[in-house]
Amino acid sequence: MTSDLAPFFSPNGVAIIGASTDPTKLSHGILKNMTLYGYQGGIYPVNPNADQILGLTAYPDIASVPDPLDLAVVVLPAPMTPAVLRACGERGVKAVIIISGGFKEVGGSGIELENECRQIAESYQMRLIGPNCVGTMDLYTGLNTTFIEGMPAKGSIGFVSQSGAVCGGVVDLIADKGIGFSHFASLGNELDVDETDVIAYFDQHPQVKVIAAYVEAITNGERFLKVVGEVSRRKPVVLLKAGRTDAGAKAVSSHTGSLAGSYAAYQAAFKQAGVIEVEDIVSLFDVAWALSCQPLPSGNRAVIFTNSGGPAALASDSLASHGFTLGEITPEKQRQLAEKLNPSAQVANPVDMLGGAEADEFEHCFQTLMDDPGLDVLMPMLVPQSLVNPADIARVIVKNAQKTDKTVLACMVGEQSLAEARAILHGNGVPMSVYPDVPGKVLGAMLAYRTWLETPLSQPFEFSDVNLAAVAKKLSRTKTHALGEAETRPIMADYGFNLVPGSLVEDADAGAAAAEVLGYPVVVKIVSPQILHKSDLGGIALNLESGDELRIAIDSMRARIGHAAPEADIKGFLVQKMAPKGMEVIVGMRHDPSFGPLMMFGLGGVYVELFKDVGFGVAPMTVDQARLMIASTKAGQLLQGYRGGPSYDIEAVVDVIGRLSQLALDHPSIAEVEVNPLLVLPDGQGAVVLDARMILSDE
Repeated sequence: MTSDLAPFFSPNGVAIIGASTDPTKLSHGILKNMTLYGYQGGIYPVNPNADQILGLTAYPDIASVPDPLDLAVVVLPAPMTPAVLRACGERGVKAVIIISGGFKEVGGSGIELENECRQIAESYQMRLIGPNCVGTMDLYTGLNTTFIEGMPAKGSIGFVSQSGAVCGGVVDLIADKGIGFSHFASLGNELDVDETDVIAYFDQHPQVKVIAAYVEAITNGERFLKVVGEVSRRKPVVLLKAGRTDAGAKAVSSHTGSLAGSYAAYQAAFKQAGVIEVEDIVSLFDVAWALSCQPLPSGNRAVIFTNSGGPAALASDSLASHGFTLGEITPEKQRQLAEKLNPSAQVANPVDMLGGAEADEFEHCFQTLMDDPGLDVLMPMLVPQSLVNPADIARVIVKNAQKTDKTVLACMVGEQSLAEARAILHGNGVPMSVYPDVPGKVLGAMLAYRTWLETPLSQPFEFSDVNLAAVAKKLSRTKTHALGEAETRPIMADYGFNLVPGSLVEDADAGAAAAEVLGYPVVVKIVSPQILHKSDLGGIALNLESGDELRIAIDSMRARIGHAAPEADIKGFLVQKMAPKGMEVIVGMRHDPSFGPLMMFGLGGVYVELFKDVGFGVAPMTVDQARLMIASTKAGQLLQGYRGGPSYDIEAVVDVIGRLSQLALDHPSIAEVEVNPLLVLPDGQGAVVLDARMILSDE
């Protein structure tokens, strides 16, 4: 297999630049790790003040290092790095890991230093990992360019982390758990190589079955979405995202902006790309390990057989909260179970064999239940007690797990007495947890991934009736960043939105004339660049039946706004046809700095921020993704006709989401746009834009 990242994991020779003779230095630890795990390539310490380090010949500079040489690991003070990179480039090294810190993470001059390193690397077509990282491991080549103590078991999980400390903690956490890895990669500041690059590399690597990742921020979200969306079809990607709260997010002026924080974009992108997102480090590897060694569950029916009812009850709760049920054991199977179990045993699901259950009873349960077509998952559970050896139970579990294509997850509640049992189970590809709630979390993730894999790819939106040039011209002439409804309506008309008929007027007399053309009843709305939320200030009058009512409404509105917001520049009034009955929803877009246009759908009107019942998606979206975004909300359930209620034109809402996403993709200067409310009419009758606003970026 060839790849420009291959030298970071399977190089023919490695130079450790800055290798120290001092055992207390990190660079000495890296050199030592390079010698401990069976790496067969050349190992070249570079130190002008040493002849030998750890029995290896030391070289004064990179130019003196002999071939073969594919990878350089730099462990020197940050200011020395540019000169070292130039020397590596001249030597022909194409892969460099910069362990050292002191770059953009310290700000100021560190940012400038990092930019200089980037320019040097680009000039030599050199790939860089780091700076401010702990390096890489390959469990199959024996490469270990880190200073981390220990190395995990060999397996098929490829792990990439933006944090070096997380890498070190993970290695220590799973050191004695028998969870098998193929690669570790710590990326640090991601000057060049980022998580998307490594995920693409792991996708092509035959030893990697599952990709696990810890990320803090994704810079190029569009590329991540495209690459990972393809990789996930072939290999599961399990990801832990740090910084999920939006406590630091600045308030913005639209409902969409206030609801669509940065984490919402990550969640939407992960869902669309088939990423399996988890909530903590333990779950990251519980899920990745199960995916690497067990088949995906074919359904959501599990059976528990245990020697303890309490943990089984906890496990049952966890299963239920993650979309699983306890499968029904037929009367015939219950009769078979009872033949060899304690007469007092409970043979319904969960099967409680009672505290004294031994290995042969666990085996009896396996042999009775594994061929039952009504069960998809087998979950043996044990609470250790003095008369039964957990290792014997583990051997029975392994023996029978190898005879079935059903998913098998073991749970042994405890720790001190379970080391041998865990080694047997994990050494033979059966995941073991020590907490009853873990299997439910793991199975929920596995089933969600299977569901995503089985979801057919749908077509992206395509619109032939949009006028891109006309909108571009309008936006180029706009002199304000906040566009109210009056300015937004013509833009939306150019993109084929169905707008409620209306006219912009200057005064009450013009309003009455417009209303005669539109036909009563009508609505009047204030038009002012300083007022985006018109209803908050009494800037909307509904259901006006005559010219007299309209004149009174406009005059009263002018006076009311003049008192409540004297700074507001009143540009006029929108007179619109009163809309028919329907359901009000909101469709919005906020431009996310990582992923681009983030689409939002939810309950419309003034209650959207109160209930926060919203779904998100990242453009470009497919038609099916838009439908799923709607279906994820309570508003979507109401549109479908909740509990015998009226059903509404969901496909019209899908069309609006598609048009709004196309508008955002075509015109990146639009920072936010919001249709609120969008009036959804009964099935087959469409949807009407009742109000809209837009915010343009400062750039």
